[in-house]
Amino acid sequence: MAQPQTIFALSSAPGRAGVAVVRISGPQAGVVLDTMAPPRSPDRVAALRRIRAPDSGDVLDEALVLWLAAPRTETGEDMAELHLHGSPAIVKAVLATLGRIADCRLAEPGEFARRAFEHGKLDLAQVEGLADLIEAETEAQRYQALAQMRGALSDLYEGWRHDLLEASALMAAAIDFSDEGDVAGDAAERAYGIARELAAQITAHLDDQHRGEILRDGFRVVLAGPPNAGKSSLLNALARREAAIVSEEAGTTRDVLEVRLDLDGLPVIVTDTAGIRETDGAVEKEGVRRALAHAREADLVLWLSDATAGPTEPAPDILARGDKFFLQVATKIDIPGTAPGPLLGISSKTGVGIPELIARVSEAARTRIGDMQSPAITHERHRNSLQQALIALQAFISLPASEHELRAEDLRQAAHALGRITGRVDVEEVLGEIFARFCIGK
Repeated sequence: MAQPQTIFALSSAPGRAGVAVVRISGPQAGVVLDTMAPPRSPDRVAALRRIRAPDSGDVLDEALVLWLAAPRTETGEDMAELHLHGSPAIVKAVLATLGRIADCRLAEPGEFARRAFEHGKLDLAQVEGLADLIEAETEAQRYQALAQMRGALSDLYEGWRHDLLEASALMAAAIDFSDEGDVAGDAAERAYGIARELAAQITAHLDDQHRGEILRDGFRVVLAGPPNAGKSSLLNALARREAAIVSEEAGTTRDVLEVRLDLDGLPVIVTDTAGIRETDGAVEKEGVRRALAHAREADLVLWLSDATAGPTEPAPDILARGDKFFLQVATKIDIPGTAPGPLLGISSKTGVGIPELIARVSEAARTRIGDMQSPAITHERHRNSLQQALIALQAFISLPASEHELRAEDLRQAAHALGRITGRVDVEEVLGEIFARFCIGK
């Protein structure tokens, strides 16, 4: 097989900075240091070196250089890091010089992480946790992503997969010793017990109200209500900036506006929608349709009523949400003579009631997300594989004990479905989708 190429990339953020980190991974990493920043420093010892262009001898920068010998590296390959001054000109010159060295090329998105996966440094679930960690915006997202990157989900799913393999071995014994009824019967019954316990655990794991995905993607709050109820003003108050146009003219908001907030470490997406009313205008009618569609999918709907006009009845589509979170709010209570009545009263203009509203939204988000200590499903890919494993287990449990061969195949399919989550089986078709999420230098 051909020797893999050496890849390099800027791993720190682009643009002007105090320090810029260029990472190099592959068989030529040591040669790069020998030619661009000699002499090569001892393994894992930072050294100050002059970075030169080998073809011209020009000094490009003075920087800290790290040599990291395989296999104790992130990718499992020889690696080097150049901690340059963060000038765009320096970074450009260094990357251009690296590109002229034989068998070296710029890394593709996620290629460092992919090589870590291929060398057994990370499994697929951990890779996805790493991607989520890079994208984390709140403390709770950081906590969940870091736990996944460190193997919380992988340990759970691999434990289940190990149990399935044990059950499969028992079914193989039942088939091999089918002429000995006591041996075959005992092995099959033990396999059945393992499968029944696993099916119960996977069912409970799937019945999580999508809390892991909500934490990863954001708790969705939709501001709904009739025109001029103060939805856009509340959005601006929560965002602490002019995110939406505010006007006394009814129907000003025609499209959906979103802002992302960090409330007590939880990611919250607040959506401003068009005023809900009967209308003949085609554009406003489309705005109302979109408002109702977002409200149906929201984790929490805040139904706003103008306190000067009295409470308004929520739209039937919103009342049909059933047991989903729903809170009625009276706005504009700063206007003399108004009273919120039994509703939570707020004023986006003066800030009255806003802290209590934020506290209620945070509590709803915390209740919806639930216990963050236990591993939660964070990707639809995981959920689909778990559902496939559960279907196979249920088929195994429902078949007659005498049909050993068919039962063994169901266990194999269940184990295969779980193995796809961590990459313990052939998962070539999902690799591109996962690693494409990364930046070039990761």
